[in-house]
Amino acid sequence: MASKRLVIVESPTKATKIAGYLGRDYIVESSRGHVRDLPTSAAEVPAKYKGEKWARTGVNVDDDFQPIYVVSPDKKATIKDLKSKLAGVDELLLATDGDREGEAIAWHLMQELKPKVPVKRMVFHEITKPAILEAVENPRDLDVALVDAQETRRILDRLYGYEVSPVLWKKVMPRLSAGRVQSVATRLVVDRERERIAFVPAGYWDLDVILDAGADADPRNFPARLVDLDGTRIAQGRDFDSKGQARSQDLLVLDEASARRIAELLAEAKLGVTSVESKPYTRRPYEPFRTTTMQQEAGRKLGFSAQRAMSVAQELYEKGFITYMRTDSISLSGQAINAARQQVRDLFGERFLPEKPRVYTSKVKSAQEAHEAIRPAGDTFQHPDQTGLTGDTFRLYQLIWRRTLASQMADARGESVTIRIDALLAGSADDAKEAGLVASGRTITFPGFLKAYVQGTDDDSATDDAQTRLPILEKGQDLAVAKAEPAGHETRPPARYTEPSLVAKLEELEIGRPSTYASIIRTITARDYVFKKGSALVPTWLAFAVTRLLEEHFSELVDYDFTAQLEDQLDEIAAGRAKRLQVLSDFYRGPDGDAHQGLETLVTELGDIDARALSTFPLGDSGIDVRVGRYGTYVEASDGRRANVPEDTPPDELTVALAEELLSRPLDEERQLGTDEASGNLIVAKNGRFGPYVTEVLPEDAPKSAKARTGSLFKSMSIDSIDLEAALKLMSLPRVVGTDPDGVEITAQNGRYGPYLKRGTDSRSLTSEEQIFDITLDEALAIYAQPKTRGRAATAAPLKEFGNDPVSGKPVVLKSGRFGPYVTDGETNATLRRDDSPEEISNERAFELIAEKRAKGPAPKRKPAARKTTTRKAPAKKAPAKAPAKKAPAKKASS
Repeated sequence: MASKRLVIVESPTKATKIAGYLGRDYIVESSRGHVRDLPTSAAEVPAKYKGEKWARTGVNVDDDFQPIYVVSPDKKATIKDLKSKLAGVDELLLATDGDREGEAIAWHLMQELKPKVPVKRMVFHEITKPAILEAVENPRDLDVALVDAQETRRILDRLYGYEVSPVLWKKVMPRLSAGRVQSVATRLVVDRERERIAFVPAGYWDLDVILDAGADADPRNFPARLVDLDGTRIAQGRDFDSKGQARSQDLLVLDEASARRIAELLAEAKLGVTSVESKPYTRRPYEPFRTTTMQQEAGRKLGFSAQRAMSVAQELYEKGFITYMRTDSISLSGQAINAARQQVRDLFGERFLPEKPRVYTSKVKSAQEAHEAIRPAGDTFQHPDQTGLTGDTFRLYQLIWRRTLASQMADARGESVTIRIDALLAGSADDAKEAGLVASGRTITFPGFLKAYVQGTDDDSATDDAQTRLPILEKGQDLAVAKAEPAGHETRPPARYTEPSLVAKLEELEIGRPSTYASIIRTITARDYVFKKGSALVPTWLAFAVTRLLEEHFSELVDYDFTAQLEDQLDEIAAGRAKRLQVLSDFYRGPDGDAHQGLETLVTELGDIDARALSTFPLGDSGIDVRVGRYGTYVEASDGRRANVPEDTPPDELTVALAEELLSRPLDEERQLGTDEASGNLIVAKNGRFGPYVTEVLPEDAPKSAKARTGSLFKSMSIDSIDLEAALKLMSLPRVVGTDPDGVEITAQNGRYGPYLKRGTDSRSLTSEEQIFDITLDEALAIYAQPKTRGRAATAAPLKEFGNDPVSGKPVVLKSGRFGPYVTDGETNATLRRDDSPEEISNERAFELIAEKRAKGPAPKRKPAARKTTTRKAPAKKAPAKAPAKKAPAKKASS
């Protein structure tokens, strides 16, 4: 009788695909990701650990940093099902991903399932039949070093977040979070904004010159630039520093008058070619994709966020179209090289193939695991048009396919030409000067790999396939000026990070892991530390306050070098060259106790922190401060005036002039409406944080328990036009309409979602705010006589459809809501930002908004008031049988 094997992978899609390659002797099931983790709330901490001072973190810092692992409630059914499947097999194959995370999932499965049959690791890097069958025939043992590295990272992140975040809650704002890598990524974005705020632009002029080579030249007209006057170089943008000062004294900075005078003189000048320099041009192809380069190119070329790129790549991997997408490697297997070369030969011809295959070696220090680069799966590559893929999966597959083919293609070749032209400027003796001009061009004589792939850029620089043709000229040849126009310029501050450029910077600094970059960016945007303006990542003032606190009191924890060194230590653990216990102890208590302060000391010996100063940012010497408050950011003048700062205002755009404009409509502006005859109190209308409202001014001797009556203005009202009578009506709400036949009171009132009726717990929407005062009891009873509909009206058809969400798998649509257009998958609703156009929003942006909202989690629910209940005497129960003693959390060998 043939033996039965249980194969466990992470995802249902992966399980279905693999099951199709294996016979009836294999049961393929999914763990649906991680099956257990550190507790996320006090309720999840096992009873025997409650009361321990370390229990809230889930890590016993007093016992070799042993973690408490718990099975999440939504995974208990999965574990139960896997155990039942395991009971009927002869061998267990753990086929989770071959990186640290996958190895950890495999270890956790072993700890929970406690198999009594042989267990092996089944590892593969593409989901094709040959790869799966080979993995079955060549299993390996669990790599404990990889598990240790993942667990160490998880514990480091937990200790950092759970120890540092409470400091932010006390000193900045409740519900904030700090993260070992997320806080450093936020600091990068903040640092760039600081550079932009401190930047002083420099103005300079130059000339846009078009030269004429004569009727026989091809092309006749070509561009050139003025480079010097009488041997002194003309200043360009790169010649100024961030303070707006020229970097060298040996430069000529043209003003408008000088530029216009030179343009006039050039029109009459005698020009001649003084040199023609031609050099061969060669460009080697790019290496195949690794995780970060794939994320960057998907961002530049396809407009994907890092999260979207990884989500689509995951789908392609699980369906067997590409190799594993979390990799630092740029190497290709022999079969991949052969497949690429054969396809190049078939599609482009023999001359596009180099004589020998190209072999790439990773430049990334401590490249993880034995993966290949990201490439099309299999020993023959499917042409994109033959895959049956559509939409984003097609676009990303095509990008990966093109990049892989290009990596095995011949160099691009061409010629670069530089022409030097001298011009003798006519005019008076004082004006006579010699101007130097330069024309540069490039032609590509053989496109090579550019036939298949051209890399995108983060700036406006020319791409590799850009060409500028120049006419064939000879030394001494005369030229004429066709056009010379003065052009004024101003230096620009450093560009904000985009997702691709931030990923590139994190990788350059060796901070974090490529597989984590997407979640890092998602986290800092979801936590309101960063928002998007177009494709740029803009820090909020909240991010400034948090970063300042961390820099001043946890400087080493947000130090770029320290964070990179910690990544090196995790790599050493994964390679078996370092011990997890030593790394954790050094981080928490400090190496040898004195090399640097450990986290434990940092959070317990903070000293005095001035919370107000921490969240205050002066706008120069204007006497105006920017403050981060509990309800948002506002500006405050020295005379006490305040005004809210719009949420979408980038910090570098909050100038003194804008602050003064905001302060011209101060938050505390009020208009006196008169005195209420009944109470004798003054009634005023004000602008508040949540909109305009009316309220009464209580006398100074009013008891502390007294509460001023207030009422929000209707949408049809304004502070300038509301009168005392209308104000008193607003303050009288809710209005009692009457009682129903059962004696239950019906009231009309205004709420967060508009005007409504309330009878007990039954609420019904009204069509206008004015109905609150006009509706009669009969009209109210008629409304209650109608069947209650879900929502305010019949569900409107969606404005736009985007396809299925990559996480929930449910269709995402655009709808119109009370507070504007929003996207939803039926579970998560995300309102469009101000920069999002309902007409132009893409699938990727819709999925990204939902992912950000989902990452924030549901809004906290208010605790219901405790109800008094009649105490009943419970019937006597038998004493329960003594439960068997629980085992302590499974420990790996201390290291």
